[in-house]
Amino acid sequence: MSVATIAVITLFVILLVLLLLKVPVSYSVGIATTITLLISLPWLPAVTTIMQQMTTGIDSFALLAIPFFILAGDIMNSGGIANRLVNFSKSLVGSFPGGLLYVNIISAMLFGAVSGSAAASASAIGGILSKRMEKENYPKPFSASLNITSSTVGLIIPPSNILIVFALASAGTASVEALFLAGYLPGILLGVAFIIWAAIVAVKRIFPKEDSVPLKQLWEDFRKAILSILMIIVVVGGIVFGVFTATEGAVIAVVYALILSLVYREIKVKDLGAIIVKSSKTVAVVMFLISTSMALSWLFAYNEIPQMISSFMLSSFESPIFMLLAINITLLIVGTFMDMTPAVLIFTPIFLPIVTEIGMNPVHFGIVMVLNLCIGLCTPPVGTLLFIGSGVSGVEVSKVIKPLLPFLAVMVFVLLLVTFIPQISLFLPRLFGK
Repeated sequence: MSVATIAVITLFVILLVLLLLKVPVSYSVGIATTITLLISLPWLPAVTTIMQQMTTGIDSFALLAIPFFILAGDIMNSGGIANRLVNFSKSLVGSFPGGLLYVNIISAMLFGAVSGSAAASASAIGGILSKRMEKENYPKPFSASLNITSSTVGLIIPPSNILIVFALASAGTASVEALFLAGYLPGILLGVAFIIWAAIVAVKRIFPKEDSVPLKQLWEDFRKAILSILMIIVVVGGIVFGVFTATEGAVIAVVYALILSLVYREIKVKDLGAIIVKSSKTVAVVMFLISTSMALSWLFAYNEIPQMISSFMLSSFESPIFMLLAINITLLIVGTFMDMTPAVLIFTPIFLPIVTEIGMNPVHFGIVMVLNLCIGLCTPPVGTLLFIGSGVSGVEVSKVIKPLLPFLAVMVFVLLLVTFIPQISLFLPRLFGK
């Protein structure tokens, strides 16, 4: 047995054992990487190499966008922006049967797109609507499952931190601008699919509806929300049209969100310290995840693991359809026990050469991968959104699972559409020459 084969077995066994023992993902990845490298190098060069790769892995101008987008999301979460988006959505669709369901979905799409954070969307929108929906006699488990899954749309519709991470992991084959453009149609498609399923359930169960809103009130709510919505156009539009880079766009998002929140008088200058501390803690976790995952990616390249897996899969699956199905199934399984950021950084170098070999566009694969891993955020045992949504709504996780399954089926259906119809992802990037 070759040293490379032993390294592969050692790596995945240690990583799996540590994850099963509920060791944090970043520590699991770092420990597994270090032990595996010790197989082929003396301890001092091995540890030195790991440290170097962790440092150089996050030495990227593009990655600076992530801390700023996280800060912008936290400012918006505290700055009254979510309330204005919810009120506008309620005026727009609240008068339909099951109107608060559509309000939840549309608000999650808007706030998720503005903040770039599914967790912020689930906590903010769920926190605003859960009591209102309970008062209107919506089943709490169903409402919670809707909030959990609809929050994922913000990870696909830009600006999205995870798309920036994929651009880094793709080693330049997929640009941030192209990925941002590619996320719009799949994100909207997923939101529409949720609305259709919610409408079917609302009609079947005769859910309540809100009173019709006068046109004057609709205009007033739109006027209050328009500055928040414009942020998407300003930030993403500037990035796509080359006015500024993704990192510069993230800084503009912070300034825009800060000014807007101060104008709304929802936060005060004295509140900024606590918001920055909260964002810093999140950034520290994310960056440590990225650094250890980048070290692991280097280890993959050092032992030629991507080439080994690529040769195996290309020889095992003659049909591109079965190949893509196998990759999707693998990612669905991975997503149930691994967070999105390390999953993208670890598996992009493995699967990207395979899909490009069968003619798949890297930008298309990036959207498929992110959409796939979004499902894992809603499923046990690691599902971040599952626990946030359950906590916000006050419903036990066990009671959310059953109503959650149809929404997960909707996500899988959209995933298959996006996987096998490349135009859904590639239409806008090609239209804008990206």
